[in-house]
Amino acid sequence: MRITLDQLRSLQSPVIDLLEILSLEGQHYMARLSMDGQPLLLSEKNGTTSLFRSAWQIQDTLASFNIRETQIVHPSAYHEMVGMEPAEIEPMRIRVQRQKT
Repeated sequence: MRITLDQLRSLQSPVIDLLEILSLEGQHYMARLSMDGQPLLLSEKNGTTSLFRSAWQIQDTLASFNIRETQIVHPSAYHEMVGMEPAEIEPMRIRVQRQKT
C-alpha cells in the first residue's frame, strides 16, 4: 500500500512504528513505513515511489513525525559478486534510531 507525504501530514498525530530506509542500486533510497502493523511505501501524488538521494534526505523529510525506530536496509548480492549461485540472504539492517520504551 502507498501513502503520500500530504496524506501522512493529514493524519491526526501519526506514529511511525518503523521507518525502513531501503537502499537501492544507483544511489537511490526509498522509505517504507510501518504504521499500525501495515507497511506503507512513501509515494508521489502520481503513484510512483518517492526516491531520495540519501538516507539523510529521507530522515530530514520525515523529521517532523513521531518515528519510533529507523533502520537502513541494504540487500546483499555477495554470492553473485563472487561467482556463486544467487541465494536468499536476509538484507543487512542497521538501526539508526530507536526511542526508549
